Amino acid sequence: MAVSIIIKTLNEEKRIAATIESALAALGDLQGEVVIADSGSSDRTVEIASGYPVVIAQIVAPARPSCGIGPQLGFQHSRHEYICLIDGDMLVDASFLDAAIRFLVENPAVAGVTGHVEEMQVSNLEYARRVQRNGPENRTGPIDRMNGGGLYRRSAIEQAGYLSDRNLHGHEEIDLGIRLRSRGWKLHRLDRRFVQHFGHTLNSYRLLTRRWKNKYLHGVGELLRASLGKPYFFQLLRELPELKLWSAVYLWWGLSIAILLFLPDKALALGLVLALFAGIVALMSLRKGGLGMGLYTVVAWFFHAAALPVGFLRRRRPPAAPIESRIIHEPARTAA
Repeated sequence: MAVSIIIKTLNEEKRIAATIESALAALGDLQGEVVIADSGSSDRTVEIASGYPVVIAQIVAPARPSCGIGPQLGFQHSRHEYICLIDGDMLVDASFLDAAIRFLVENPAVAGVTGHVEEMQVSNLEYARRVQRNGPENRTGPIDRMNGGGLYRRSAIEQAGYLSDRNLHGHEEIDLGIRLRSRGWKLHRLDRRFVQHFGHTLNSYRLLTRRWKNKYLHGVGELLRASLGKPYFFQLLRELPELKLWSAVYLWWGLSIAILLFLPDKALALGLVLALFAGIVALMSLRKGGLGMGLYTVVAWFFHAAALPVGFLRRRRPPAAPIESRIIHEPARTAA
């Protein structure tokens, strides 16, 4: 059994050494390789990674950074029968690969297997919310997507066409999951740790604006555009809980605008709109356990809902088109 561990990077100098060392340790006695898929780091990420026996592939123009381009870049330069996908700020659990390979061998209908992502930076409201909620990130057993990465069969990825859509700035795991499942494959989460994740320590609101600037928030719209006309399009509509939420946000905006436009008493109209906003924040604060979390949740709704149509209208390239890249570092490879 041979594994290609793909590490997605973009300015990860703080943690890349520890990430690479954890990946090499996780390979242990297994045959394999570590592939650094770099989306154009401007810090010391590549320099640090070059000190290890890893393949380093980096995008070149006209390719531009996106959540979807990193995994596909790594896949493009990998060669083994199993593909393990992680981020450049993660530490792989030392015993995960053995357990995951054993599970795939015993379950030939399963395309990918993952485990729990242990969030190490829970002071940020975004990551604290991930830990608390009962969502896809925490469910064990059969799942519909592998958020945070995991171990995939190369044969399943090739049947699905590509590992990740190079156009997507977010939600590439959902896209891959539904493409695999539409071809009869299954995904599974083991009740064990896969990685420790050291996410952003930015203030939650700064992280939100950063995700708008780097187009991460456009991901849902881009995902809908990518699925338009595909056999699984309506299945995707049913499985995306965000769509119901964003529809409710649009109705809220529409109601607020209607009140401001058509109520003759503008002071009363403004008061009603502000009262509606305050009421929704208060409700979410009760549900989320505090005013800070409630207010952040509502503000995040605004950002995500505004980004959806922008992402849907973005220009697309063929998702499986070869990614313009160069090999920066490559140790001597043994025969595959």
